[in-house]
Amino acid sequence: MAVARAWVPAAVVNRSMMLLRLLRVILLSACIGIAPVQADSRQDHEIARRALEAGEILSLRQVLERIEREHHGQVLEVELEQEDQRWIYEVKMLRRDGGINKLIIDARDGRVLEIKGRHGRQLGRDN
Repeated sequence: MAVARAWVPAAVVNRSMMLLRLLRVILLSACIGIAPVQADSRQDHEIARRALEAGEILSLRQVLERIEREHHGQVLEVELEQEDQRWIYEVKMLRRDGGINKLIIDARDGRVLEIKGRHGRQLGRDN
């Protein structure tokens, strides 16, 4: 069985090697970039867990049950943040009419503090 060998110009080989090195650098950079995000995510989870155990916040389940009873729509995204020494749940909801509301909720007692509409229009505020 004979093996056919083709002549490949050095420029093509060099370009292929350069692209391979570039791909390795990109992949390595992506891996390095992901690690801090995962660490921050774990740290955020621990902070939230401690706040829940200390009774500083309601569980996400409790808050979502309240929201679903009072506001009709589908929850798209939830964030827990601490603002001015106060824990806040920010909940994005898809309304039945297709619009999006952002609910600002006091994480300690589940009160809705503010509702912003699709265009950032303030619908109400309770402090």
